[in-house]
Amino acid sequence: MEEGPYKYVMDGNGRVSRVIRIGTRKSQLARIQTDSVAEKLKELFPEVHFEIVAMSTIGDKILDTALSKIGEKSLFTKELENALEKNEVDLVVHSLKDLPTTLPPGFTIGAVLRREDPHDAVVLHPKNAGKSLDALPNKSVIGTSSLRRAAQLKKRFPHLEFKDIRGNLNTRLKKLDEKEDFAAIILAAAGLCRMGWDSRISQILSPEDCMYAIGQGALAVEVRTRDTDILEMVSVLHHSETVLRCIAERAFLRQLEGGCSVPVAVHTEVKDSQLYLTGAVYSLDGSDSLKDTMQTSLADDKQELEEVDERMQHVGVTATKISASAQDAAEKLGLDLANLLLSKGAKEILTVARQLNDAS
Repeated sequence: MEEGPYKYVMDGNGRVSRVIRIGTRKSQLARIQTDSVAEKLKELFPEVHFEIVAMSTIGDKILDTALSKIGEKSLFTKELENALEKNEVDLVVHSLKDLPTTLPPGFTIGAVLRREDPHDAVVLHPKNAGKSLDALPNKSVIGTSSLRRAAQLKKRFPHLEFKDIRGNLNTRLKKLDEKEDFAAIILAAAGLCRMGWDSRISQILSPEDCMYAIGQGALAVEVRTRDTDILEMVSVLHHSETVLRCIAERAFLRQLEGGCSVPVAVHTEVKDSQLYLTGAVYSLDGSDSLKDTMQTSLADDKQELEEVDERMQHVGVTATKISASAQDAAEKLGLDLANLLLSKGAKEILTVARQLNDAS
C-alpha cells in the first residue's frame, strides 16, 4: 500500500511496516556490501521492512573499454541516482570510491561506514604462488584497470609490464586463473575480503609501494537530501574516524579536479586527535610525481554541543552527529594539501596525464 510518499506492507499477523527500498548494483560484491548494510539497519530498526532493488550501471555494461576512457564521472552510480530521483528506491549503497566528489543537487551521503583495509592487494596466477611483485620474472604482465595503481607500480617495479583488465571481481579472477595473459592482478583488498577471498591475497601493498584511491575500502549510503527521516535513520551507521578521513580525501581530489581519468592517490590516518593526509599526483608512467603530507588537529575546542546545520554538507557528506569543527578541519586539510601540490605544478602533471590517456 502507498500512503503519501511512503510504502507499507502488512505481515501475516496484520502488522503494518514501512517499506524502505535499497538500491544496489547487480554484481556479487555490490550485493554482499548492500546486504551487510541492510542487515545493520534491520537490527537497528526491526519495525521497518527493508527491500533490495538491484540494477545494472553503465560501468557494469561497458566491459571492453578502460574505465578512464569512458569519460563519465558517475559510471557506477548514475542509474542508481536516477532511481533515487524517481522515488523508485529510498537509499543507495555504493563503494565510496565510485562516488564523484560533487553529487547531483538533491542528493547527499547520509552514512560512511567503518572502513575496511583501504590498501591494494596482489593476487597471483597460481603458477606464481608464493612470490611477491619484486620476485616476478622480467616483463611479467600485471593486470589493473586503474591509472593510479599502474602509475605508482611502474615507477616502483620497472621490470614489470601493466595491462588493462576489466570486469567485476569474479571475471577478473577467472581471466587471471584460466589464461596465461597475466602473472598477477591488483585489486582492492577490501573487496576481496568482503567476498571471502582473503586467501587469494598474496601481498598487501604498503603506502610506499602504492597509495590508495580516495574513499577506498569505505561504503557510503546515498539518500535524498529532503528525506530528513531517512537521513536521520542512516546517520547511525556513520563511523566518525572514517568520515573525517574520507572528507579530507574527497576535498583533496575535488580541489585537484581529479576523477577516474587521472592518477591521484592518498593515505590518511588519525593519531592522537591529529588527522594526517598524504596525497600525490602522478604522470601516467609514474616518472613525474608530486607528493606531500599535511596534518590538522581534530580536537574539539568547544565544550558545548554545537548546533549543526541540517543542510551542511562537506564534499557531499552530511554527518550532523559528528563535530562540525572537526569536519571543517578535515575539509580544509584536503583543500590545503591540494593547493600546495597545485602550487608545485600538479595541474600540469594531471593535464598531460589526461591528454595522454584520452589520446591513447
